[in-house]
Amino acid sequence: MRTDRGGRSWARSLITFIGVSALSGALAAGLAVPFAGFAGRGAAEVADSVQSLPRELEIDPVAVRSRILAADGTLLATLYEQNRVPVPLSTVSPIMRKAIVAIEDSRFYDHGALDLKGTLRAMVRNQTEGEVQQGGSSITQQYVKMSLVEKARTAAERQQATEVSYERKIAELRYAIAVESELSKDEILERYLNLANFGDGTYGIQTAAQHYFRTTADKLTLPQAALLAGLVKNPSGYDPTNDLTRSKARRDVVIKRMLELGVITVGQANRALRTPVIDLAKVEPVPNGCANSRYPFYCDYVVSKLLANPALGATVKDRDHYLKTGGLLIRTSIDPKIQAAAQASIDAHTKRTDSAIAAISIVEPGTGLVKAMVQSRPYGNGSFHTNYNYNVEKSYAGGYGGFQNGSTMKAFTIAAALSKGIPMDTRINSPEQIDLRTKKFRTCKGWTRDPTYQPQNSTRGGNVTMVEAARYSTNTYFLQLSQRTGLCSIATIAAKLGMYNAQTLKPLDQVISMTLGVGYVTPLMLSNAYATFAARGKYCETLVVTSVRDKAGRPIPGPGFNCKQVLPRAVADGVNRVLSAVMMPGGTGGRLRFGTRDMAGKTGTIQDNLAVWYAGYTPNLAAASVVADANLPYTNLMYRHTLDGKDIADPTGSGTAGPLWQTAMQGALRGLPVERFVAPPKKLIGDPNPKPADPEKKPDPKPKPKPR
Repeated sequence: MRTDRGGRSWARSLITFIGVSALSGALAAGLAVPFAGFAGRGAAEVADSVQSLPRELEIDPVAVRSRILAADGTLLATLYEQNRVPVPLSTVSPIMRKAIVAIEDSRFYDHGALDLKGTLRAMVRNQTEGEVQQGGSSITQQYVKMSLVEKARTAAERQQATEVSYERKIAELRYAIAVESELSKDEILERYLNLANFGDGTYGIQTAAQHYFRTTADKLTLPQAALLAGLVKNPSGYDPTNDLTRSKARRDVVIKRMLELGVITVGQANRALRTPVIDLAKVEPVPNGCANSRYPFYCDYVVSKLLANPALGATVKDRDHYLKTGGLLIRTSIDPKIQAAAQASIDAHTKRTDSAIAAISIVEPGTGLVKAMVQSRPYGNGSFHTNYNYNVEKSYAGGYGGFQNGSTMKAFTIAAALSKGIPMDTRINSPEQIDLRTKKFRTCKGWTRDPTYQPQNSTRGGNVTMVEAARYSTNTYFLQLSQRTGLCSIATIAAKLGMYNAQTLKPLDQVISMTLGVGYVTPLMLSNAYATFAARGKYCETLVVTSVRDKAGRPIPGPGFNCKQVLPRAVADGVNRVLSAVMMPGGTGGRLRFGTRDMAGKTGTIQDNLAVWYAGYTPNLAAASVVADANLPYTNLMYRHTLDGKDIADPTGSGTAGPLWQTAMQGALRGLPVERFVAPPKKLIGDPNPKPADPEKKPDPKPKPKPR
């Protein structure tokens, strides 16, 4: 026996091995044999410790990555704590099975939970080689250890599962005996290969094959299998993406061991040894999370919705863990074709270096499905990047919380008026400026007034009808109309259509200027509200997650479609008729019209040009676009702000936000059927061509007789 320090260490290891072997034999017989001085403890203490161990290992389901898919089934993102796709042993190539058994436990199919002979052989060989070349623990013991690590939820549990101690070894032995009594060798090997860490963020043989070689587990070749088998001992140290030289040396050890055992021939071994370890250019990335998604902002929004679903767990932490380990298949609403059209509009009209930001949301009327969500600032932390999602409420991850929506609120005033039977031919004298300082407006709780309010028009006024006022966006008309309808009816309809303050999540304020814009709303919220008009008064909550299935294919409950009729169809048809005039020649949205489809929309410009909007729709799709200053304090878009690399010269809904809407909708509608709005009833239309009254003409005192 060698007398140097290494020799003394080897001698101690041998003595320890003999002691543990004796103890394992006792364990196998169901006994707890005192082993005096074991690990520095007394015999009684060791016996009590062994006797207290559970006889069966409770194994948690293996962590499996979840996938988020677009509406067409293409992959949007993978979410995982461990990147893993389990496969049955029958789909693992025979050479891979032979490689892992050869290097880790060559007598796996011949021994029980502990291989006394194999462990002694490995100790002798590893001591001779000066480093660990072959596994000393059986595959079953290793599987037990990996399972205990997998179960660990805290740092203390992880430390207990991996600590270098005789107590842990004893526990592993007892658990291994239980596993061997419950599972066949093939079942153990299958679980082992699916659980193992293969380095570079990959877990399980299928994911490792895809990652390193862009193949599947059933197609692995000898040199590929040898590389992967060698990784299990030290996934980081032998990772070929970290150190090709060390990785090759480890792979070659596996090949030579397979030759030594007669698993492969000399010719096979020589060819495998000459094969390059890996082509680093072909290593497939391991994307994880929304930051690596094609649509990161939309993906974050999807995850936020999932984390709010109690069916995925009792707490947000539980849901997050299940989302990343449950192997869920999540289908979403986003349509890559429509998303591409919206993105093309952003690309055509903006630059990421612009001082102003732009955002567009597109929703399907009658379902609430969110078909697209884009913005001008890309996802990230770099210059001119952002983690804010400008399309959604502040309550969601990264949600910016919206902007004031300006005259797009007039649509809800139109709906309130038509609901009260006020026809669209109603004329109101709407001068350039009106004095509302002494006027009271009814709210849901009483009355309100503004003793300083003297609003003006920014466009054409006069003695106009509702249709004409919408076409020209006449402020003084809609303020007077809102006085007739009352603010409560406007607020009630807006709320039914999903409008609320995107910053505070509270109802919109009922102030005198409500019809000209109030609170903070988002493009997603506004597009879905307008989609209700397109759907003839049927409001649907926005929906991004269309289905979730667990790894067994069973459906998991979720919010699902939630639609209800909130406006009479005739009223919605009337709103469509009025807002269609906006997109006729002479209307504020007239230059945005394209093709022969029925279209309706409304511009929005908030005070001091801090944000501009265009919201519009066809029976097929509804969209809202916004251009705004997203930096505090907000400043006028006309001054020192750029869009598409140029100064903003026309900071209006039609001139700045409108082209974004137009380009996006042109692409999104391509290939969709042409559908028409339904004509409203005549009582809401009134006189289709009303003439203004002549103020100089006096009424005839003698009524003319009715014709018989």
